[in-house]
Amino acid sequence: MNENDEPLESGDDAIPRWYVIQCKGGESFRAADHLANQGYEVFHPVLEVQKKRRGKLVWVSEPLFPYYLFIRLDRLVSNWRPIRSTRGVLKLVGFGDVPVAVSDDLVATLREHGMGRDDDTANLYFRSGETVQITEGPFKDLQAVFASHKGEERAIVLLNMLHRQQRLEVPVAQLRRS
Repeated sequence: MNENDEPLESGDDAIPRWYVIQCKGGESFRAADHLANQGYEVFHPVLEVQKKRRGKLVWVSEPLFPYYLFIRLDRLVSNWRPIRSTRGVLKLVGFGDVPVAVSDDLVATLREHGMGRDDDTANLYFRSGETVQITEGPFKDLQAVFASHKGEERAIVLLNMLHRQQRLEVPVAQLRRS
């Protein structure tokens, strides 16, 4: 059957389609690497996100779909057997023992929009005007409005004190979204 729930014609078996692989917890990167090393065409969409690590902001790659990745196979020529025993792979997603193909348009859209960070926004962890909460220091637990970054590790926030907005410079590591 195809994505429109119509039976596949015999000629469609030779056309490569995208399928979904469910990975073991936290092993989608490992599964993608091992499948690619075996010669399979794999698409593992990732997001570049900024996280706090040891008080500093760092960029890390996280899977868009944490336990899943896409693999391109055809029903006649591709060798499906090694997939199940590949490190990090749990199973091919399907109904019963029949893997279900996903729309080529879905994968094309994900590839087209790319999930990496843009150079224009590479240092944006918070956006101007966003409400943030101060997590440490003398202003702990107070809410403020994020104004701008000042370098990589400092930020300017607007804090309501004495009936006006006061500009305050704080370490970015001491802020979190409200």
